[in-house]
This record gives sequence, C-alpha cells and structure tokens, in this order.
Amino acid sequence: MEKNEILKELNKIFIKIFEDDSIVLNENTTTEDVAAWDSLNHIQMITAVEKHFKIRFELNDLLNFKNVGDLCEGIQKKLS
Repeated sequence: MEKNEILKELNKIFIKIFEDDSIVLNENTTTEDVAAWDSLNHIQMITAVEKHFKIRFELNDLLNFKNVGDLCEGIQKKLS
C-alpha cells in the first residue's frame, strides 16, 4: 500500500477518534498539531489503526513513532 493511501486512511481514523472534521494530516503531524491528541485518545487511535489495517504493533514500534510519517512507515512495514 502506498504511503499516500495510508495517510488518507489515517486521516479518516483521526477525524473519527479525535472528533474533529478539520484534521488534515501530513507526514510531519505530531501530537502538538491535534488539540485532542492526549494519552487516552492516543491509545484509542493506535487500537483503531491496528484494527483497520489488521496489524499489531510491538511496544518498541510505538516508542519510535515521532510523527504521522513514522506511523505510516510502520504500517507499511507491517503490511509488506
């Protein structure tokens, strides 16, 4: 799956989890760019991402994600 396709799917998930239709993700988006992105919503977002893409992240994967681009790359690796 191409990175831009993953980003589009992530954007839909973020809008739903963070209840904010104005979210427009890019690879540099971080927790500071999304007002409702707190620790609880982060867990819900990761769970939704894993369910949507039918993957499971290891704790080490999650600790290395610094932005949405890193998340996209992590998803891409799990899908390949």
